Amino acid sequence: MPDRPSPLAPLRNIDFRRFWISSQVSNFGGLVQGVAAGWMMTSLTDEPSMIALVQASTSLPILLFSLSAGALADSFDRRHVMLVAQGVMLVVSLGLMGASWADMLTPWTLLTFTFLIGVGTALNNPSWQASVGDLVPRDQVPEAVSLNGIGFNLMRSVGPAVGGAIVATFGAAVAFAVNAVCYLPFMATLMRWKPERPHQALPREPFVTALGSGLRYVAMSPALLSVLARSFLFGFGAVACLALMPIIARTQMQGGALTYGLLLGGFGVGAIGGGFVNPRIRQRLSGEGVVRVAFVGFALGVAGLAFSQNLWLGLPATALAGACWVLALSLFNVTVQLSSPRWVVGRAVAMYQMATFGGMALGSWIWGMLAGGFGLPQAMVVAAAVLLLGALLGLVLPLPAFGKADLSPSDLFRVPDVQLDLRGRSGPIMVMIDYQIAREDIAEFLTVMAERRRIRRRDGARHWVLLRDLEHPEQWTESYHVATWDEYQRHNMRRTKADADVMDALHRLHRGPDRPRVHRMIERQSVYSHKEIPLKDPL
Repeated sequence: MPDRPSPLAPLRNIDFRRFWISSQVSNFGGLVQGVAAGWMMTSLTDEPSMIALVQASTSLPILLFSLSAGALADSFDRRHVMLVAQGVMLVVSLGLMGASWADMLTPWTLLTFTFLIGVGTALNNPSWQASVGDLVPRDQVPEAVSLNGIGFNLMRSVGPAVGGAIVATFGAAVAFAVNAVCYLPFMATLMRWKPERPHQALPREPFVTALGSGLRYVAMSPALLSVLARSFLFGFGAVACLALMPIIARTQMQGGALTYGLLLGGFGVGAIGGGFVNPRIRQRLSGEGVVRVAFVGFALGVAGLAFSQNLWLGLPATALAGACWVLALSLFNVTVQLSSPRWVVGRAVAMYQMATFGGMALGSWIWGMLAGGFGLPQAMVVAAAVLLLGALLGLVLPLPAFGKADLSPSDLFRVPDVQLDLRGRSGPIMVMIDYQIAREDIAEFLTVMAERRRIRRRDGARHWVLLRDLEHPEQWTESYHVATWDEYQRHNMRRTKADADVMDALHRLHRGPDRPRVHRMIERQSVYSHKEIPLKDPL
């Protein structure tokens, strides 16, 4: 069995180490703020659905804005995007502190502030997650993602308890102030970081076009779709533990803010353990095996917490849930990052987060409603059943093995020497590729062409068709359109080394004396009015 890198190997990289340390300070502040907001809501209202909405208000912005944030992460300097996001969260946190200090908070104003903090998180996360691949070598990405999870849950093991103590001793306003201060180290690290930006031969992809490109890439990637479906279901079921924990601490365990903080701390301790054993588990189980264990283990933790009447019974349940939380989410994250080329990784990570946090936002609302209507234990048991269903879903939607395909650019495309003075916006462009295929190779050719069609459409081709000549049936023509000359170049630059197998198979099946003939044509009007007759070649 091959040796895996040490779980701590990414920390040898000084830039990653600085980010890791400063991000833990930021995580600590966020967890203190989360405890304060959750406990503040229990003092403003006794309605379980409103208390659960505190969790939903931070998850919903990630569902709504992550795709846009992912497009920004792939199109702009990620460092600048993260600085803006951190600045937004700092300003909102200061406003929340002031409103709490002035005793101006109501349930809905509290939810508004936590929603705005979630907007900053939604803007920050795709750039931060996509930057992991810029900070460490590709073979250390799984360990780096696990370390981020370990660090977050290390803070979860102490942050909530400290937050509960701060709220109990000094009040929520001080906890919100602590969160505001904790943004500063991460912002300082961002200002110090000078990442290398690859040379861009083409102008930046328009924002709306970039959104469509990201959606299309994920929609045409079966491996990513299976991750999104499973992560949505995991988030939907698992969030019951976090969303209903304040109510469990207050009503079922008859505790206070410190009890709530200790339960969250138990969750964090379990997650730290899960992060450290993650590499060893991945050596023994496939990705799908790890995810099934995580679904089943979290279901057991939720069911155990549902019937815990005191802290000592609740802590083992939350610790088990925490370990399974980091096992599942780190594997989902790594699978998405290593199943996406760099040009679209920000948008792919954003859609993964949309699926996960969308499930969490929906789950927070549903489990709160069920707890209010049917009882707390009943809602938790239903959530455990949903998680068991997620494990069974692996029979039809198994998680793909990650990291086996080489998704680095193939660098085989060369801009053709065209005889017209094209501009980047010139178009539409029509491309036709001629193949000579022997009768005995037709079945294999059509199979390879089905994969070719998926790759073409995934990378931006429109109106893809395959044609066969009626008079010369050995001649086949692949045809597709792109909107502009820039889009044609961008489409070909997206080709990865993993796609080369399809190209090689087509060249092997082609029986012509030369390589397949490529025709690149620009569409033009065929009829002009007398006022529109061009004086020279129109572009």
